[in-house]
Formats: sequence, C-alpha cells, structure tokens
Amino acid sequence: MYNESFEYSRLDDLARWIPALALKIEAIKTRMWDLLLVMRRNVYHPSFEGSFSLKSVLPALVPTLSYETLEVKFGADAGLAWEKMVNEDTPLQDKVALKSALREYCKQDTLALVNLIDVLRKHV
Repeated sequence: MYNESFEYSRLDDLARWIPALALKIEAIKTRMWDLLLVMRRNVYHPSFEGSFSLKSVLPALVPTLSYETLEVKFGADAGLAWEKMVNEDTPLQDKVALKSALREYCKQDTLALVNLIDVLRKHV
C-alpha cells in the first residue's frame, strides 16, 4: 500500500538532510513491509474494483474512515503540497497551512493502515 522505492528514496533524503539520524533512518527501512502484497495475495472485495490501492481498499474494509474531509486527499496531492511548502517563494502563512494539511494526511494514512491490519487480524 506504499510505493517502496519512493518511500525508501524519501527516507534516504531525510538521512542526507539530518545526518545525525541516518542510522535510525536506516533501521526504519529494515522494518518496513508492504501491506499491498498481503492484500493482493489474500483479500478481495468487489468494491476494490480491481484496485488494491489504499484509497480503494479502505472504504470496503474500514468504511468509517475517509479522506473526504481532508485538504490533501491523495498521494499526488501530498507531493504537490510538499513541493509548495518547501518552495522559498511560498509565504510563511501558506507553509504553515500546508504543513498542517500534510500532517493530517499522513495521520490518516497511518490510521488507515493500522485499521486495515486490525480487520485482517480479525479474519485470520
């Protein structure tokens, strides 16, 4: 449910930006695993409509969670928000709002994955 090479690249970026945390960041990379592989091999619901993306799987298995109320709803939106947030021409007020929106999006992604794991555990 994540793009492994993209996520590893972002962690590599963080390690370069914050060298003091490089070893801890490398340790995080060794503990990452993709729930997408588990889902593709073991779970299917007609509501997935052939897609195993988080945004397709979540409404079918955890209908109480949604991205609809968030300012940032999709990964592509998050990437664009990040680019704007780190742009030196973006006003500080906008950067603060973008940071908040990105944190909420990441929080929802994390909550979604935790809830999906809980659903899977209940059905094992």
